[in-house]
Amino acid sequence: MKIGLVLSGGGARGIAHLGIIKALQEMGLTFDQISGTSAGAIVGALTAQGYSPDESLKLLESSSFMKHLRPAWNRMGLLRLDTAIDLFRKYIPHDSFEGLHIPLHVVAVDLTDGVQVLFEKGELIRPVLASCCLPGIFEPMLINKRQYIDGGVLNNLPIEPIEDKIDIVIASHCNPFGKDRPVRSARGVIERSLILAVQSKTRDKFSRCSLLIEPHDLVGYGPTDISKAREVFRIGYQHTIAMRADIEQVLQGCS
Repeated sequence: MKIGLVLSGGGARGIAHLGIIKALQEMGLTFDQISGTSAGAIVGALTAQGYSPDESLKLLESSSFMKHLRPAWNRMGLLRLDTAIDLFRKYIPHDSFEGLHIPLHVVAVDLTDGVQVLFEKGELIRPVLASCCLPGIFEPMLINKRQYIDGGVLNNLPIEPIEDKIDIVIASHCNPFGKDRPVRSARGVIERSLILAVQSKTRDKFSRCSLLIEPHDLVGYGPTDISKAREVFRIGYQHTIAMRADIEQVLQGCS
């Protein structure tokens, strides 16, 4: 029985994926395929490389990720992500999809053609970061002279790359529907608008998942709440532990 893991985007909320993965691994689950977009692409890459959830959390906390962001002076975004490439090469030195322990599939969007693009071979780090280039915030990532932006713009729950390769699709969705925090800033307006823009496209995919893990308590956190990483991690972990009976039922039904 092959298990596939699908990881949504969500900015800092995506750290909940690590808590969810930790709980699933404690239940004895292993993953044969991983598909992710945006924050899910980063978590997916670290997991596919072999880092444990706790190791990945410490890595993200200690790497001072924000210090590796630089202003994008060409005005195509506020910040650049390409300056973080060398940082990630410290942790994934082979920089290739083929060097990962688990097959990984990453979705980004070709800004010129307006279509989603699947990366699963060759260079790894640049496509992963391209998948995180939130429009208006990060400058598009240039790969082979093409500009790429956040994969969540067109596909925030990329189950398609793996659903024909596995028996069970476990989806970790860290953008729960429902009332969010009151919006009190321009940044909040942008964040909330982007979340709403992708929600309608994501909802229809839930029925195609064998198991959906969506911690509702994440509603209280925003995509930029990186300082609350451990709280978000704990929410993902505790929510998944509470779902143990449902998870076991799905596994038994598919065995």
